[in-house]
Amino acid sequence: MEKIKKKYSKTDCLILGIGFLILGLFVLSIAIPIVYVVLASFMDPTVLNNQGLSFHIKDWTLDAYRRVLENEMIWRGFLNSFLYSLAFTAISVFITLLAAYPLSKKEFVGRKFFNLIFLITMFFGGGMIPTFILINQLHMVNTVWAVLIPGAFNVWNMILARTYYQSIPAELREASAIDGANEIQHFFKIMMPVCKPIIAVLALWSFVGMWNSYFDAMIYLNDANLQPLQLVLRSILVQNTPQPGMIADIQSTAEMAKVAEQLKYATIVVSSLPLLVMYPFFQKYFDQGIMVGSVKG
Repeated sequence: MEKIKKKYSKTDCLILGIGFLILGLFVLSIAIPIVYVVLASFMDPTVLNNQGLSFHIKDWTLDAYRRVLENEMIWRGFLNSFLYSLAFTAISVFITLLAAYPLSKKEFVGRKFFNLIFLITMFFGGGMIPTFILINQLHMVNTVWAVLIPGAFNVWNMILARTYYQSIPAELREASAIDGANEIQHFFKIMMPVCKPIIAVLALWSFVGMWNSYFDAMIYLNDANLQPLQLVLRSILVQNTPQPGMIADIQSTAEMAKVAEQLKYATIVVSSLPLLVMYPFFQKYFDQGIMVGSVKG
Protein backbone atom coordinates (compact mmCIF):
# COMPACT_ATOMS: atom_id res chain seq x y z
CA MET A 1 0.00 0.00 0.00
CA GLU A 2 1.52 3.29 -1.07
CA LYS A 3 1.87 6.02 1.47
CA ILE A 4 -0.07 9.15 0.69
CA LYS A 5 2.28 12.12 0.66
CA LYS A 6 0.86 15.11 2.42
CA LYS A 7 1.11 18.31 0.42
CA TYR A 8 1.88 21.53 2.22
CA SER A 9 0.88 24.96 1.06
CA LYS A 10 3.43 27.77 0.83
CA THR A 11 2.11 29.19 4.10
CA ASP A 12 2.51 25.83 5.85
CA CYS A 13 6.05 25.45 4.50
CA LEU A 14 6.93 28.93 5.70
CA ILE A 15 5.56 28.27 9.18
CA LEU A 16 7.32 24.90 9.35
CA GLY A 17 10.56 26.48 8.16
CA ILE A 18 10.37 29.18 10.82
CA GLY A 19 9.56 26.56 13.46
CA PHE A 20 12.53 24.38 12.46
CA LEU A 21 14.80 27.43 12.40
CA ILE A 22 13.76 28.46 15.92
CA LEU A 23 14.14 24.86 17.13
CA GLY A 24 17.59 24.63 15.53
CA LEU A 25 18.70 27.87 17.18
CA PHE A 26 17.37 26.61 20.51
CA VAL A 27 19.30 23.33 20.16
CA LEU A 28 22.47 25.24 19.24
CA SER A 29 22.07 27.54 22.24
CA ILE A 30 22.14 24.42 24.44
CA ALA A 31 24.70 22.35 22.55
CA ILE A 32 27.37 25.02 22.01
CA PRO A 33 27.92 25.81 25.74
CA ILE A 34 28.02 22.08 26.53
CA VAL A 35 30.62 21.41 23.82
CA TYR A 36 32.64 24.43 24.93
CA VAL A 37 32.68 23.29 28.58
CA VAL A 38 33.76 19.75 27.63
CA LEU A 39 36.54 20.97 25.33
CA ALA A 40 37.71 23.64 27.78
CA SER A 41 38.02 21.06 30.54
CA PHE A 42 40.77 19.35 28.51
CA MET A 43 42.59 22.54 27.53
CA ASP A 44 45.80 23.84 29.01
CA PRO A 45 44.72 26.84 31.15
CA THR A 46 47.38 29.13 29.70
CA VAL A 47 46.36 28.34 26.11
CA LEU A 48 42.68 28.64 26.97
CA ASN A 49 43.09 32.08 28.54
CA ASN A 50 45.41 33.43 25.82
CA GLN A 51 44.14 31.82 22.61
CA GLY A 52 40.82 30.21 23.45
CA LEU A 53 39.95 26.71 22.27
CA SER A 54 42.67 24.85 20.41
CA PHE A 55 42.44 21.52 18.60
CA HIS A 56 46.18 20.77 18.79
CA ILE A 57 46.83 17.71 20.90
CA LYS A 58 49.85 19.40 22.51
CA ASP A 59 47.53 22.02 23.99
CA TRP A 60 45.34 19.43 25.70
CA THR A 61 45.85 18.06 29.19
CA LEU A 62 44.12 15.83 31.74
CA ASP A 63 45.57 17.76 34.67
CA ALA A 64 42.19 19.25 35.69
CA TYR A 65 40.53 15.83 35.85
CA ARG A 66 43.49 14.45 37.77
CA ARG A 67 43.19 17.21 40.35
CA VAL A 68 39.42 16.79 40.60
CA LEU A 69 39.53 13.00 40.98
CA GLU A 70 42.36 13.15 43.51
CA ASN A 71 40.48 15.56 45.76
CA GLU A 72 38.84 13.91 48.74
CA MET A 73 36.06 16.50 49.05
CA ILE A 74 34.97 15.91 45.48
CA TRP A 75 34.57 12.16 46.06
CA ARG A 76 32.85 12.67 49.41
CA GLY A 77 30.46 15.21 47.89
CA PHE A 78 29.84 12.90 44.95
CA LEU A 79 28.96 10.01 47.29
CA ASN A 80 26.75 12.26 49.43
CA SER A 81 24.87 13.57 46.40
CA PHE A 82 24.32 10.06 45.07
CA LEU A 83 23.01 8.74 48.41
CA TYR A 84 20.84 11.82 48.98
CA SER A 85 19.38 11.57 45.48
CA LEU A 86 18.56 7.87 45.86
CA ALA A 87 16.97 8.33 49.28
CA PHE A 88 15.08 11.44 48.24
CA THR A 89 13.78 9.70 45.10
CA ALA A 90 12.47 6.72 47.07
CA ILE A 91 10.82 8.90 49.73
CA SER A 92 9.37 11.44 47.29
CA VAL A 93 7.94 8.91 44.82
CA PHE A 94 6.42 6.79 47.58
CA ILE A 95 4.76 9.75 49.33
CA THR A 96 3.54 11.21 46.04
CA LEU A 97 1.97 7.96 44.88
CA LEU A 98 0.28 7.41 48.25
CA ALA A 99 -1.17 10.93 48.26
CA ALA A 100 -2.35 10.75 44.65
CA TYR A 101 -4.16 7.42 44.96
CA PRO A 102 -7.10 8.47 47.19
CA LEU A 103 -7.38 11.85 45.43
CA SER A 104 -7.90 10.02 42.12
CA LYS A 105 -11.09 8.41 43.44
CA LYS A 106 -14.31 10.35 42.89
CA GLU A 107 -15.96 8.67 45.86
CA PHE A 108 -13.25 9.85 48.27
CA VAL A 109 -14.84 12.10 50.91
CA GLY A 110 -13.18 15.53 51.01
CA ARG A 111 -11.45 15.03 47.67
CA LYS A 112 -12.10 18.58 46.46
CA PHE A 113 -11.05 20.09 49.78
CA PHE A 114 -7.69 18.32 49.84
CA ASN A 115 -7.06 19.11 46.19
CA LEU A 116 -7.69 22.79 46.94
CA ILE A 117 -5.35 22.72 49.96
CA PHE A 118 -2.59 21.18 47.86
CA LEU A 119 -3.08 23.69 45.06
CA ILE A 120 -2.83 26.62 47.48
CA THR A 121 0.63 25.44 48.56
CA MET A 122 1.79 25.73 44.94
CA PHE A 123 1.25 29.49 45.02
CA PHE A 124 1.80 30.44 48.66
CA GLY A 125 4.51 29.43 51.11
CA GLY A 126 5.80 30.45 54.50
CA GLY A 127 9.18 31.61 53.22
CA MET A 128 12.74 30.74 54.12
CA ILE A 129 12.86 32.10 57.69
CA PRO A 130 9.72 30.33 59.01
CA THR A 131 10.87 27.15 57.27
CA PHE A 132 14.29 27.37 58.91
CA ILE A 133 12.68 27.95 62.31
CA LEU A 134 10.50 24.88 61.77
CA ILE A 135 13.43 22.71 60.73
CA ASN A 136 15.41 23.95 63.71
CA GLN A 137 12.55 23.24 66.13
CA LEU A 138 12.37 19.71 64.73
CA HIS A 139 16.11 19.31 65.47
CA MET A 140 16.89 18.47 61.86
CA VAL A 141 19.48 21.19 61.23
CA ASN A 142 22.85 19.70 60.24
CA THR A 143 21.25 16.33 59.55
CA VAL A 144 20.46 14.65 56.25
CA TRP A 145 16.73 14.78 57.07
CA ALA A 146 16.77 18.56 56.59
CA VAL A 147 17.63 17.91 52.94
CA LEU A 148 15.40 14.87 52.36
CA ILE A 149 12.13 15.61 54.15
CA PRO A 150 10.99 19.24 53.47
CA GLY A 151 10.84 18.96 49.68
CA ALA A 152 9.85 15.30 49.45
CA PHE A 153 6.25 16.05 48.48
CA ASN A 154 5.72 17.90 45.21
CA VAL A 155 2.17 18.96 44.36
CA TRP A 156 2.78 19.02 40.61
CA ASN A 157 4.11 15.45 40.69
CA MET A 158 1.08 14.45 42.72
CA ILE A 159 -1.23 15.93 40.09
CA LEU A 160 0.55 13.96 37.36
CA ALA A 161 0.27 10.74 39.36
CA ARG A 162 -3.40 11.42 40.13
CA THR A 163 -4.14 11.98 36.44
CA TYR A 164 -2.35 8.75 35.56
CA TYR A 165 -4.38 6.83 38.13
CA GLN A 166 -7.58 8.21 36.62
CA SER A 167 -6.56 6.94 33.17
CA ILE A 168 -6.43 3.34 34.48
CA PRO A 169 -9.71 1.42 33.84
CA ALA A 170 -11.91 1.13 36.91
CA GLU A 171 -12.58 -2.50 35.99
CA LEU A 172 -9.20 -3.41 37.50
CA ARG A 173 -10.41 -2.36 40.94
CA GLU A 174 -13.67 -4.24 40.49
CA ALA A 175 -11.80 -7.39 39.45
CA SER A 176 -9.42 -7.21 42.41
CA ALA A 177 -12.35 -6.56 44.77
CA ILE A 178 -14.06 -9.70 43.50
CA ASP A 179 -10.87 -11.62 44.27
CA GLY A 180 -10.99 -10.28 47.83
CA ALA A 181 -8.24 -7.67 47.63
CA ASN A 182 -8.48 -4.64 49.89
CA GLU A 183 -7.26 -1.15 48.99
CA ILE A 184 -3.72 -1.73 50.24
CA GLN A 185 -3.37 -4.99 48.29
CA HIS A 186 -4.89 -3.40 45.20
CA PHE A 187 -2.49 -0.44 45.45
CA PHE A 188 0.71 -2.46 45.78
CA LYS A 189 -0.11 -5.54 43.70
CA ILE A 190 -2.25 -4.08 40.92
CA MET A 191 -1.62 -0.36 40.61
CA MET A 192 2.15 -0.28 41.13
CA PRO A 193 3.00 -2.67 38.25
CA VAL A 194 0.63 -0.74 35.95
CA CYS A 195 2.14 2.62 36.92
CA LYS A 196 5.75 1.92 35.93
CA PRO A 197 5.88 4.76 33.35
CA ILE A 198 4.76 7.47 35.78
CA ILE A 199 6.95 6.01 38.55
CA ALA A 200 9.97 6.21 36.24
CA VAL A 201 9.15 9.81 35.35
CA LEU A 202 8.71 10.89 38.97
CA ALA A 203 11.90 9.06 39.93
CA LEU A 204 13.83 10.80 37.16
CA TRP A 205 12.55 14.25 38.10
CA SER A 206 13.19 13.68 41.81
CA PHE A 207 16.70 12.34 41.25
CA VAL A 208 17.68 15.18 38.93
CA GLY A 209 16.13 17.78 41.22
CA MET A 210 18.02 16.54 44.28
CA TRP A 211 21.26 16.02 42.35
CA ASN A 212 21.24 19.66 41.17
CA SER A 213 20.06 21.07 44.49
CA TYR A 214 22.46 22.93 46.76
CA PHE A 215 20.48 25.74 48.43
CA ASP A 216 18.85 23.65 51.17
CA ALA A 217 22.14 21.91 51.92
CA MET A 218 23.90 25.29 52.07
CA ILE A 219 21.39 26.52 54.68
CA TYR A 220 20.91 23.44 56.84
CA LEU A 221 24.19 21.49 56.62
CA ASN A 222 27.18 22.92 58.50
CA ASP A 223 29.24 19.73 58.58
CA ALA A 224 31.53 19.58 55.54
CA ASN A 225 31.34 15.78 55.57
CA LEU A 226 27.58 15.96 54.92
CA GLN A 227 27.67 18.49 52.09
CA PRO A 228 26.73 17.28 48.59
CA LEU A 229 28.76 17.67 45.44
CA GLN A 230 26.90 20.79 44.35
CA LEU A 231 28.21 22.74 47.33
CA VAL A 232 31.77 21.81 46.38
CA LEU A 233 30.97 22.81 42.82
CA ARG A 234 29.48 26.09 44.03
CA SER A 235 32.66 26.82 45.97
CA ILE A 236 34.62 26.52 42.73
CA LEU A 237 32.17 28.27 40.42
CA VAL A 238 30.92 31.14 42.57
CA GLN A 239 33.66 31.82 45.08
CA ASN A 240 36.46 30.90 42.65
CA THR A 241 38.31 29.22 45.51
CA PRO A 242 39.06 25.54 44.85
CA GLN A 243 39.24 23.18 47.76
CA PRO A 244 42.55 22.91 49.66
CA GLY A 245 44.95 20.42 48.13
CA MET A 246 43.76 20.80 44.55
CA ILE A 247 46.25 23.52 43.62
CA ALA A 248 48.54 23.54 46.62
CA ASP A 249 51.64 23.06 44.49
CA ILE A 250 51.10 26.33 42.59
CA GLN A 251 52.46 29.48 44.21
CA SER A 252 51.58 32.13 41.69
CA THR A 253 48.21 33.81 42.18
CA ALA A 254 47.82 34.27 38.44
CA GLU A 255 48.50 30.63 37.73
CA MET A 256 46.16 29.67 40.55
CA ALA A 257 43.36 31.64 38.88
CA LYS A 258 44.07 29.91 35.56
CA VAL A 259 43.93 26.45 37.10
CA ALA A 260 40.79 27.39 39.03
CA GLU A 261 39.14 28.35 35.74
CA GLN A 262 40.00 24.98 34.24
CA LEU A 263 38.80 23.16 37.36
CA LYS A 264 35.39 24.78 36.91
CA TYR A 265 34.88 23.08 33.57
CA ALA A 266 36.22 19.72 34.72
CA THR A 267 34.00 19.74 37.81
CA ILE A 268 30.90 20.59 35.74
CA VAL A 269 31.60 17.64 33.44
CA VAL A 270 32.18 15.22 36.33
CA SER A 271 29.02 16.33 38.17
CA SER A 272 26.88 16.00 35.02
CA LEU A 273 28.00 12.50 34.02
CA PRO A 274 25.52 10.53 36.22
CA LEU A 275 22.54 12.37 34.72
CA LEU A 276 23.82 11.91 31.16
CA VAL A 277 24.30 8.20 31.77
CA MET A 278 20.94 7.71 33.50
CA TYR A 279 18.66 9.62 31.14
CA PRO A 280 18.75 7.22 28.10
CA PHE A 281 17.44 4.37 30.27
CA PHE A 282 14.45 6.46 31.41
CA GLN A 283 13.72 8.21 28.13
CA LYS A 284 10.95 5.87 26.94
CA TYR A 285 9.16 6.17 30.29
CA PHE A 286 9.74 9.91 30.30
CA ASP A 287 8.04 10.26 26.90
CA GLN A 288 5.04 8.26 28.11
CA GLY A 289 4.68 9.95 31.47
CA ILE A 290 5.06 13.52 30.21
CA MET A 291 2.01 13.02 27.98
CA VAL A 292 -0.22 12.09 30.92
CA GLY A 293 -3.40 14.10 30.80
CA SER A 294 -2.59 15.74 27.45
CA VAL A 295 -4.97 13.52 25.46
CA LYS A 296 -8.52 12.94 26.52
CA GLY A 297 -10.29 9.84 25.29
